[in-house]
Amino acid sequence: MKDTLLVTAGVLSAGMGLKGFLLSSHFIDGGVTGISMLISSLFNIPLAILIPIINLPFIVLGYRQISLLFAIKSTIAIAALAICLSVIHYPDVTPDPLLTAIFGGFFIGAGIGLAMRGGAVLDGTEITAVLITRRVSSLRVGDVILLFNIVIFTAAAYFLGVNVALYSILTYFAAAKTIDFIIHGLEEYTAVIIVSEQHEEIHTMITEKLKRGVTVLNSEKGYGKRGSTQKQNVLYSVVTRLEVSRLRDEIAHIDPQAFIVQHGVDDTRGGIVKQRAFH
Repeated sequence: MKDTLLVTAGVLSAGMGLKGFLLSSHFIDGGVTGISMLISSLFNIPLAILIPIINLPFIVLGYRQISLLFAIKSTIAIAALAICLSVIHYPDVTPDPLLTAIFGGFFIGAGIGLAMRGGAVLDGTEITAVLITRRVSSLRVGDVILLFNIVIFTAAAYFLGVNVALYSILTYFAAAKTIDFIIHGLEEYTAVIIVSEQHEEIHTMITEKLKRGVTVLNSEKGYGKRGSTQKQNVLYSVVTRLEVSRLRDEIAHIDPQAFIVQHGVDDTRGGIVKQRAFH
């Protein structure tokens, strides 16, 4: 039920971004959706027909490389988006090109992100990017998608004009940032380094109360003009952004003078961390 609600909300949001903003201005997005919109603008073929057709090879690829359930969810989501574009009447919100680019990208990004949280995709580009990065370790998913979109926006500049291409790039960035926030924003991994005299009690709190993993690092604490050193155990743990506040509060309750350093982490593998949703 949760996945169904997420995918439904994603489809409606993406439909709003497309029909409520972008189509009337002939702006395009990146990825497979952008290719569909570019072909639709050039040959006057309904977008509701192009999106399922162009996404079909990527769905087959997802079935072979990921899972049948993923392919079924994605097929239903993309078919629902096509029906949504054909049936639902969205108002043309604004003729302003800047607002159209920004908010069109926002609604499309929110739609793709919500669908991904529900275990489906509305755009097959991510499937290809993930599979390529598995084979070419020097490339990241973002790198592959960027290269893919450079080709699309270059074609848009040639066929639709430079202004349309530039606004479309703005749409893409707005969509990408929205997707990133929905997928990673609230649950972004954060590494926390803790230096405290009560490290044993804090260690117990993290493992038993928060149910998270922690690594004990043997180190030396330096201080004073002559650089005097003292043995000191340092704790290192990785939690999500939602858990950072509780962790800091629990540490402050044990040792108000504890020294804490935190920084964002792109991703983790293994260990005891909260697993994020499929994306």
